[in-house]
Amino acid sequence: MQKSLKINYVWKKFLELTTEELYALINLRQKVFIVEQDCPYVDADYSDQDASHLLGYDGDNLIAYLRAFPPGIKYEGSSLGRIVTEINMRGGGIGKTLTQEGVNFLSNLYPDNEIIISAQHRLEHFYKELGFVSRGEVYLEDDIDHIQMFLVPENTIQ
Repeated sequence: MQKSLKINYVWKKFLELTTEELYALINLRQKVFIVEQDCPYVDADYSDQDASHLLGYDGDNLIAYLRAFPPGIKYEGSSLGRIVTEINMRGGGIGKTLTQEGVNFLSNLYPDNEIIISAQHRLEHFYKELGFVSRGEVYLEDDIDHIQMFLVPENTIQ
């Protein structure tokens, strides 16, 4: 059983990131998305500059990260991406807390916009537990099955 952690979450715009923070987030993304998932792709996609970055720290160690985009950048609505937790930290709810922090951030800034993610298909159930709904067919992104999912703003009547 892993110890109970008090994660310190910090939001930053791209130009506010220090060199050390940028290096740590790129390192975490590469360890998980490229090495662990054996998926060579260009992580430095020039989208980081348009994003807000959520860094989750356990002490001085970056263990969780995501990036958030305003409407009209990646999709018509706002969006979350590069949602990642350190491999040794999984299973304790950090991913859910991280994602909820991202949802709250975008919901507060863009309350009338849906939040969209391009989720790895194997994680569809994880995101459904957080209220996301699948949309469309499964598609291949960087040789991994993905599905678009969205979260409707609370003030929208279905």
